[in-house]
Amino acid sequence: MLQIPLDQIIEKIKEKSGLSEQDIKKKIDDKLKQLSGLISKEGAAHIIANELGIKLFEQTSGKLQVKNILAGMRDVEATVKVTNVFPITEFSRKDGTPGKVGSFIAGDETGTIRFVLWNEQTNLLDQLAPNTIIKIVGGYVKENQGRKEIHVNDRSKLLINPEGETIGDIGKPEAQRKKIKDLAETDSNVEIFGTVVQAFDPRYYEVCPQCNKRARPKDSGYACDQHGMVTPAYAYLINCVLDDGTETIRAVFFRNQMEHLTQKTQEQLQQAKDSPEQLEQIKSDLLGSQVKVTGRVSKNEMFDRMEFVAQTVDPKPNPKDEIGKLQDLEL
Repeated sequence: MLQIPLDQIIEKIKEKSGLSEQDIKKKIDDKLKQLSGLISKEGAAHIIANELGIKLFEQTSGKLQVKNILAGMRDVEATVKVTNVFPITEFSRKDGTPGKVGSFIAGDETGTIRFVLWNEQTNLLDQLAPNTIIKIVGGYVKENQGRKEIHVNDRSKLLINPEGETIGDIGKPEAQRKKIKDLAETDSNVEIFGTVVQAFDPRYYEVCPQCNKRARPKDSGYACDQHGMVTPAYAYLINCVLDDGTETIRAVFFRNQMEHLTQKTQEQLQQAKDSPEQLEQIKSDLLGSQVKVTGRVSKNEMFDRMEFVAQTVDPKPNPKDEIGKLQDLEL
């Protein structure tokens, strides 16, 4: 079954009908009351669209822009530009046979989406890097924790740098401002504003100096899946607790986000690695600071809690503007 988020249904109705968002939401609420609440808001929105003669699914396969890709689609074709490539994971199936899975993020002018590759298709990841243009033919779309993914299997084709294909700047929709208490496990591209009320010890981990992927202990040294034995460099992260007056959430800041949050350079953070005094000062300087963070919500299964993964950080937002936005959410 094809799945389209409620906000996208409302946007399409707004675009096709000329109705205001407020009017559309009222129609949805009225439909819920009419049906005694025995339907979801998404279902009510589908009915409203049908009553207005609006087609929500004008195309369910073939060449699509990222913004039009929906969970449940098959035989999807899209041309996108790679932004991030992630390491391959090996696993054993229930019958004991080995398997491999890998992923990358790519997008076009309308947004980004994760691609998931299985088994022999993962060999293609070695040919991918940021700004590589790829064309997927025959992909199928699944939903994973509320996020859409294009899966690539043996029946799919992944063409690398196809002739004549170009992609402009990668589009990213404006982040949605939310209170911490209103965050949901499936939220992505959301913005929160809060005060750092706790900062934990920064953590450093080994990475390959050539590709920046995680380097794992092997024999008496460290090895990269792609480059073999290496003398590792070090990446870093820091966890903080943010409080916006409605609730708190633990947030993780990787590499660049940690640099922006702490307002330290890469060199300064590397120097602090072996200095307990400097690490303690970094934590102390963060306490009480007000920050604006855009990112996604992740479920920590081990501790059964939601956490926030930072993707952009503004370490010096205007508090009056941000408090005003929080107050607007009350209306």
